[in-house]
Amino acid sequence: MAGTLTYLSDSSLPAGSLVRVPLGQRELLGVVWDAPVENAGADLAARSALDPSKLRPIAAVLDALAPLSANWRTLIGFAASYYQRSAGEVALAALPPQLRDLSSMQLARRLKKKAAAASNASASSASSTKTSTLATDEAPLANTDSAKKTTDLVALTQEQTRAIATFDTQPGPFLLFGATGSGKTEVFMRCTADLLASSDTTQALVMVPEINLTPQLEERFKARFCADYGEDAVVSMHSGMTPAQRLKSWLGAHSGAARIVLGTRMAVFASMPNLKLIIVDEEHDPSYKSHEGARYSARDLAVYRGRLEGAKVMLGSATPSLESWYHSRPAAEGGRYMRLEMPSRVGKNAVLPLVRRVDMNHQPKGCVISPPLLSAMAERIARGEQSMVFLNRRGYAPVLSCSDCDWKSNCPHCSAYRVFHKIDRSLRCHHCGFAERVPRACPDCGSLDIAPVGRGTERLEEQLALLLSGITRADGSAVRIARIDADTTRLKGSLESQLAQVHAGEVDVLVGTQMIAKGHDFRRITLVAAINPDGALFSSDFRSPERLFGLLMQAAGRAGRDASNTSRSEMWVQTYHPTHPLYEALKQHDYPAFAASQLVEREQAGMPPFSFQALVRADARTQEAAQAFLNAASLASDQSAELTPWRSHVMLYPAVPMSIQRVANVERAQMLVESPSRKALQRFLSIWQATLHATRAQPECKGLLRWAIDVDPLLI
Repeated sequence: MAGTLTYLSDSSLPAGSLVRVPLGQRELLGVVWDAPVENAGADLAARSALDPSKLRPIAAVLDALAPLSANWRTLIGFAASYYQRSAGEVALAALPPQLRDLSSMQLARRLKKKAAAASNASASSASSTKTSTLATDEAPLANTDSAKKTTDLVALTQEQTRAIATFDTQPGPFLLFGATGSGKTEVFMRCTADLLASSDTTQALVMVPEINLTPQLEERFKARFCADYGEDAVVSMHSGMTPAQRLKSWLGAHSGAARIVLGTRMAVFASMPNLKLIIVDEEHDPSYKSHEGARYSARDLAVYRGRLEGAKVMLGSATPSLESWYHSRPAAEGGRYMRLEMPSRVGKNAVLPLVRRVDMNHQPKGCVISPPLLSAMAERIARGEQSMVFLNRRGYAPVLSCSDCDWKSNCPHCSAYRVFHKIDRSLRCHHCGFAERVPRACPDCGSLDIAPVGRGTERLEEQLALLLSGITRADGSAVRIARIDADTTRLKGSLESQLAQVHAGEVDVLVGTQMIAKGHDFRRITLVAAINPDGALFSSDFRSPERLFGLLMQAAGRAGRDASNTSRSEMWVQTYHPTHPLYEALKQHDYPAFAASQLVEREQAGMPPFSFQALVRADARTQEAAQAFLNAASLASDQSAELTPWRSHVMLYPAVPMSIQRVANVERAQMLVESPSRKALQRFLSIWQATLHATRAQPECKGLLRWAIDVDPLLI
């Protein structure tokens, strides 16, 4: 891994200063870094031995910005070390892209403009306050009601009150285990409100797994906090923002003007000098794990950062990851988190949905929606209620096939099928993006008898429209069906527009992928149906049952969120294995029982959280080259004296192709590295880096394009 570079400076710069430095023919953004503590003497000697005439000077100092804090630099250093990347790669990825392009003068002008805007806003706010005060004498009743609306808070349940009280008096970290609809978001906001009220400078970081959940949460936080702390007090950070928006949010957080930062996984690296609270909503979600570059887990880094900053950390989920659940066992058993439980939904009549399993073995052959489910949906439509149908596969059909010669719509660049999208008559690979028009006849034999096999959300939407065509709404109008997936939400603002239609009651049946299954507060949905979820039950990936159970529980949680609705909400699961233990636990909404059974299996198999894993992935022009590199590096580790103390504590499995072994004409292979000791695994990987670099130059590895280490992988 690359280390620091040395430049000349006319003055002593504090660590954390942002600078612009020449590198080759380019000028790049850099951060003045600390000397490594363990090698401070050697580092100083090496620097003193450098010839000053061969060093290049720093081009500019971005002195309009305060230096990045020591805690921020420690966080970056830890992430780089733990996830086996260079500190520079992690640090620069954590900074807003536009910051890399601004000169010191441009940045100073921007900050001056921002300060002037903030001053004007403050003056305007003061003027409004004065006007409001004068008006109070003239219209006391109207203004009293208005003030009451902005200051009244939602009444807390006993479970919420107990969770907040424990949070206030204990150090944490905390796992808030609350049923869907139990009011976890209100707990988050109360804890944030208490924190902000305790000091004029404290900051809070609130993380969500996906971009499409950020605007919804942002709206709630702004409504709660901007009236008291200003319009710039709440900012967002996610990859869907423009470079200018990301820079503005980052500057607000770095200066301390932004009191609350809402963001996706990238926000864990936000520069927040007064950070005292970190909330990770839906902490189980795999989106918190990066799958490119530095493959970090934002959830795990949030816990580390909380300890580093002296900030409290709260992880929240209705279906926690098994790792977090295991860590929240009683302290006497070795637990490191404190579990806060809220098993009940908010509201007098609010109960979790009734789970119904439909045995598809006893339904008409080839039926998409079973007759009992179709009848239940018709009843909901007649009552003016909404239904949600969940299928975690987009497109019209996963494959197009010829019945004569068995041709299938393979992608020529990937070891995967191209998905049939009927709406634009295309075959599209969801891995490399390659797309073509659907052929009129089979490319191999010329037969006209080519047909879709299987179904995705696009086909399901079409079939539902046909099945519900004879059913009308209470006012006699036709049933309205909408679909939300990655295909229907490509355009900016399309997701918000479609969600608004659902919330307004303009949709009777909502069809979608996991995009609609989690995080959304649909008040009118009283029936949720899962179509064909069985595939994950028998996957080779040991995490599949955990992901399936969490997804189904989250999907079920979209139903019956409005306690004023008198009809019992339902979750329907169409399955060929209705007696499977996973569905038994789902029927009882019994996550603890499911987690207990899974942890027993994991412990017996020596799987995480009872062991620690890493994957070394290799991309090459041929599968042989990819596997040769990995196997050669494994063999070299057996012959390394430096690795000998750690080799006996680490298991290296043979190299194998990845589940989708070719993507965009690049062959991919991987090797699993496993150890019962996190320390042993980390030390082995750190020392093994040099061996991996050296192995790449061997003749048998010709054709290797790149390799990377993935620590604590989610997909194996």
